[in-house]
Amino acid sequence: MSKNCNTSAVGSDELIKLGIEGITATILECKSCPLHENATNKVIIRGSERPKVLFIGEAPGKNEDENGIPFCGRAGKVLDELIDHMALEEDEYAMINTVKCRPPNNRKPTQNELRTCRPFLLAQIALLDPDVIILLGNTAEQAFCVSSLKWGEAVITQEGKHLMKLYHPAALLYRRTLMRQQKEMIDKNKKLWQKI
Repeated sequence: MSKNCNTSAVGSDELIKLGIEGITATILECKSCPLHENATNKVIIRGSERPKVLFIGEAPGKNEDENGIPFCGRAGKVLDELIDHMALEEDEYAMINTVKCRPPNNRKPTQNELRTCRPFLLAQIALLDPDVIILLGNTAEQAFCVSSLKWGEAVITQEGKHLMKLYHPAALLYRRTLMRQQKEMIDKNKKLWQKI
């Protein structure tokens, strides 16, 4: 089954030519939307540059903004627990966000902010070239996909990538009862990254 979830866009083509280091430099210089005005650090990537699995979150939080590292706060500890459950090695995964700067008061990124950062997101996905893309929550899905995904059900993109949506780790902090359900969804799909 294929969903209309695109991993290429006109704006990202030029970024892809720059490579990972070039994208990083361009993100650090970006002033395309107001989010950069209050950012302490741009938050770009954590993990392997050749991951089997790529996790895409919503936006940097307070800890991420202070450190410049995705998922280094409380939600990151939950994601680390899930990664352990998935039996992934450190060189087998990476984490990025839909936007690279923290929205004020940890609010959700606006549609305009998501659209502005989308070329960076798509270029990162193309260059990291994961086999499995895990969208953490609805905002990541909105930034990446045109159509809706069902929680924990993997689909194949037009480019042949396995794609699925899981609960954002921050949601699991506030609703710990979802953790069992999240682990069941992971267990159901383990073959996607274990066979690679």
